[in-house]
Amino acid sequence: MISSNVDAQIMYTSYTVCSNSTYSRPARRGKHKIFIGMAPGVGKTYRMLDEASRLKRDGIDVVIGWLETYDRPETAAKAIGLEVIPRKTIEQRGLIFTEMDTNAILQRQPQLVLVDELAHTNVPGAERTRRYQDVEAILAAGIDVYSTVNIQHLESLCNQVTQMTGIVVQECIPDSLLEVADQVVVVDVTPETLEERLLEGKIYPTKRIEKSLQNFFTRPNLVALRELALRQVADNIEKKEIQQASRFNCNGKAVTENVCCVHERILVCLSCEPNFMGLIQRGSILADYMNAPLYVLFVNNPDHFLTKVEALDVERCKRLCQEFKGEFLQVSGCNVAEEIANVARSYRITQVVLGQTRRSKWQIFLRGSLIHQLVSELTQIDLHIISIEK
Repeated sequence: MISSNVDAQIMYTSYTVCSNSTYSRPARRGKHKIFIGMAPGVGKTYRMLDEASRLKRDGIDVVIGWLETYDRPETAAKAIGLEVIPRKTIEQRGLIFTEMDTNAILQRQPQLVLVDELAHTNVPGAERTRRYQDVEAILAAGIDVYSTVNIQHLESLCNQVTQMTGIVVQECIPDSLLEVADQVVVVDVTPETLEERLLEGKIYPTKRIEKSLQNFFTRPNLVALRELALRQVADNIEKKEIQQASRFNCNGKAVTENVCCVHERILVCLSCEPNFMGLIQRGSILADYMNAPLYVLFVNNPDHFLTKVEALDVERCKRLCQEFKGEFLQVSGCNVAEEIANVARSYRITQVVLGQTRRSKWQIFLRGSLIHQLVSELTQIDLHIISIEK
């Protein structure tokens, strides 16, 4: 969010105003900021207009490419004072439709354009099939874009939303749009607040309120959708932090440091002991409880040749891991603690599950304790030690 004239000027220093009021812009891709919410009515468009209005007061050239107010007075009021690019009309079978005039925006060359309803499908006859493709063309021209979308329109989530709500999502956008966006802002309100807005007629006309409350806007649906929206943005933040923090060591291996993991990830560490089934089951229970991905790791010591029974146990581990919808990992190394630590960092593990050692105190004294080594290596990761009896 830009909060001062200084910040605004820093953000847009790449633009130069010419005497003929056109902009000479360098060859660079525009920046894309997406406002995402759990449902209609959370305030995505209002927030977008509010930020754009402040940028305009700071001297930034802002235009509206496409805006849907849905007759919401507060939203319409926020658009006052912003230039609107006239819509393009398209005739189909005697009917007149309107779409965003992307070519007019490209010709106008503003610094920032506002585009509502990113998931919209254009009418047949338009130059591009989807509105997000129009946005891509605008960004490619070096123009910054603010856009809005609801969480149910992401391709990876639309089926899940349909299962949760019973509402079939007709229009979807690729998840990659969020991944490559320069900024993704979740516009969040509580389900209670959204219900109040709906009952007050601030989202839909009065005749649609009761039906909406019984279908899409039920309390369980809103709670689930809100969680999806918050998780999606958290995932985005984590991925970008990892990309920025990743580097390569002298051996060419990726190393990630100082990255805050937003979501839990469970790693079950196995050895050639008969309690592997219990460990995997315990890890699966933990993963289900935390809604986390499950990984199962077997470290193969190259100095130890697996017996036929041990090799069969490893295969059984793989099958059991697949049954619990986990990912089986197998690495080779003499230092078990070091290999576990490397995998844990690589996969951004937050919880490690391993069995209690069967070594005697004398063996631990001579060879050291794997658990103590892991405690020392994995200072930011929780360790779960499962007893032999369990």
